Order: sequence, then C-alpha cells, then structure tokens
Amino acid sequence: MRILITGARGQLGTELMALLEPQRHHQVLGLDLPEHDLTDRDHVLGVISQWAPDLIIHGAAFTAVDLCEEQAEMAYLVNCVATRFVADGARRVGAHVVYVSTDYVFDGTKQGPYVEWDATNPQSVYGRTKLGGEMEIDPGWTIARTSWVCGAHGNNMVKTLLRLAGERDTLSFVDDQIGHPTFAGDLAQMLAKLGVERVPGVFHTTNQGAVSWYEFAQAVFSAAGHDPSRISAITTAELDPPRPAARPANSVLDGFAWRSHGFTPSRDFREPLAEVVRALTA
Repeated sequence: MRILITGARGQLGTELMALLEPQRHHQVLGLDLPEHDLTDRDHVLGVISQWAPDLIIHGAAFTAVDLCEEQAEMAYLVNCVATRFVADGARRVGAHVVYVSTDYVFDGTKQGPYVEWDATNPQSVYGRTKLGGEMEIDPGWTIARTSWVCGAHGNNMVKTLLRLAGERDTLSFVDDQIGHPTFAGDLAQMLAKLGVERVPGVFHTTNQGAVSWYEFAQAVFSAAGHDPSRISAITTAELDPPRPAARPANSVLDGFAWRSHGFTPSRDFREPLAEVVRALTA
C-alpha cells in the first residue's frame, strides 16, 4: 500500500513511520510542519492528488489542550478545517482514512467506561475541535479515539515525570481524573491494522489499565526505580493555578468495538511503560 502519515514527526507519527517504513510491501510518505501546512488547501490537495495514497493515517492535530482555549480559531483550523482538506483529497484518490481522535469528545460524567456508541459532549475547545474533525470523516472510514498518549518521542507525561524526579523531592498529581494511559508504539500498531485492513467505524484504541493521574505518576516512578511515596494525591479543584481547559473526570475508553471484531486486546499500559522507561533511562 501507499501510506501517507500526517504529523509524521510527532510522538505517534514517529512510531508510525518506524513501524511502516521498513516494510518493503508498503511505500510511506510522512507529512509535517514546516514543509507541509495542512491548513493550506491547495497544498494538501496537491500532495494527495500527486502521490495518490491508498491509506491516510491522519494524526496531525493541535493537541495543546490549554493553549486551544486561548487560540480557538487556530484549533478549529488545524483540527477541523485541515481534516476537511485531507478528507477532500482522500475522496479524490479513493484513499481510506484513519482519523486519530480523543477521549476529550466526552464530558467525563458517565459512570463506567465509554463505549464507541456513547453520546459525545466535549467540554473544551480541544474536545470540540476534535469532534469537529470526526464530523469530516466518511462512514466507510475509521475514527480511532485514544487517550493519555505518551512514549519515547515528543513531549509527554512520562518524560515530564522522569525529569521532575531529579528536580523535586515531592510531587502532587490529581486522583479524581481517571483514564487509560496509551503508549504510542502500541497505538501505532492498532492504527496500522485498522488502516491496512480498511476497517470502517469508530474504535477506542488505548492500552489497558484504568488509573488516575496520581496512580499513573506512581507507576512511572516505580518503573524508574524511584520511591512512589514521593507523590501525593490532590483533587482537580486544588490545582494551583487551575487549568484553563476542562478535563474529563472519567476518560476510560472501553475498546468494545475492537474486541467485538475479534482483534487481539491491547497490552496493560505497565508493559510498554517499563519498555519506554528503560529506553529513556539507558
């Protein structure tokens, strides 16, 4: 297949490129800034029309959740309008699209995990714009929602925690926001499977293991050989200063559709966490 990956230099895009480029039966083209501005319609349509991919994995997004509140127009441009341009190009060449979405499309008030058919109700600009991107996706294409993405590349919570472990004696993390940490390498494999097999529909694509941010921080410290008791629990209301964007209290995504298709369940997040910590501390 000819596979086009947007956001190719991000933490997910880097893993997708590393996974797919070495496979000789695929040709892979990665797009990212500054060479490729996906908010430029003519450029997007030109690249897609000329290269004519069979599959587009659209991972590029404005993911700085709090900054989206300040730069709402830019968030809509990147997360909604650029997705419309990618979708337009895909239709012209007959490409299948896998759109990477987020747990932030939900309001976080459900008791229990969210399944793919639950009603969305985003509470932040980021969530609203990612849902807007979902609206640009054709029914025969794929929407892959994920959460709490981290890994060996890019900026993420694991890297932040490892840095803070050497800078501070104690840390505080919220214990009233729960979700599934997802590691970019495992997520890349799930997205590639959905894309190569051209599986239509909405899927929740995360690692397994529901924890609070407090519990996740403790797990990172434990994996790195630090004392997890250095981390204390606080509530979201106690954050100082408070975060500009609302976070879903419940971000747990149930991969019901993934399991129902007979696909192998993803790993518990602690397995890839141990691998990433070893790589980052080697």
